[in-house]
Amino acid sequence: MKNVGGHFETWNTGILGPVALHGLDQGKWDLSWQKWTYQVGLKGEEMNLVSPNAFSSVEWMQGSLAVQRPQPLTWHKAHFNAPEGDEPLALDMQGMGKGQIWINGQSIGRYWTAYANGNCSGCNYAGAYRPPKCQLGCGQPTQRWYHVPRSWLKPTQNLLVLFEELGGNPSRISLVKRSVTSVCAEVTEYHPTIKNWQIESYGKPEEFHSPKAHLRCSPGHTISSIKFASFGTPLGTCGTYQQGACHATTSYDILQKKCIGQQKCTVAISNSNFGQDPCPNVMKRLSVEAVCSPTVSTTNWRG
Repeated sequence: MKNVGGHFETWNTGILGPVALHGLDQGKWDLSWQKWTYQVGLKGEEMNLVSPNAFSSVEWMQGSLAVQRPQPLTWHKAHFNAPEGDEPLALDMQGMGKGQIWINGQSIGRYWTAYANGNCSGCNYAGAYRPPKCQLGCGQPTQRWYHVPRSWLKPTQNLLVLFEELGGNPSRISLVKRSVTSVCAEVTEYHPTIKNWQIESYGKPEEFHSPKAHLRCSPGHTISSIKFASFGTPLGTCGTYQQGACHATTSYDILQKKCIGQQKCTVAISNSNFGQDPCPNVMKRLSVEAVCSPTVSTTNWRG
């Protein structure tokens, strides 16, 4: 099917012929002048296989038999209960190929876990850019986890239906929670903000607004400790931060005072906020990694 190019609407597409069947009792059967049609959608969608309330005359095969004989263009279904908690959920589609997912009649969308090929042995951006440079994820699925909105789920008997185009093993599908154990923030001095952009755009003689670092844990979690904090010239990325040549000694104290015990916190990036300028005439930044832990509820008993 043509879908791009100049005047592609005038191009011939589809079955142009000649088309014939050979080997029939009547000999050759010419199909060139038959009516050829194209229909969008799947037969299973038309039969409403994805709805938990629909009646279907389809006879589903037992799961063990389906795993023994994985075939392309196959429908699968299963029921599951919603997990406790309020963490974000996702379907782990490892082991499957390519297809579509529905939960309780709602479309999650397409999935495609094709494995990426390449050379991930080294990374060097020197010289002209080429697509093979700095490849990542070699030998891993292009996408493995697919978000499931909790608002679509019932406490029990949720219907999962998927249409697999290539094959795969549906017994390897699992529903997983996303648990955030640490959060990071990295903000530089004079980091662009909307308020400062408006000052520059409209020429108003307003005071410069200091950029701020924002930390936020998942609902039901609070910041229990500061794993790393440095205002100056820290090195590395989230999870591998290290102090650089310039470091404000009050960095940890400021972050602990502002954030410990909070579900979210905000810290302004300015020399005055950290006591003094740790390295004048140097562009500084704040890098922070905080640990999130479940909120501990306390009960006050009165005698």
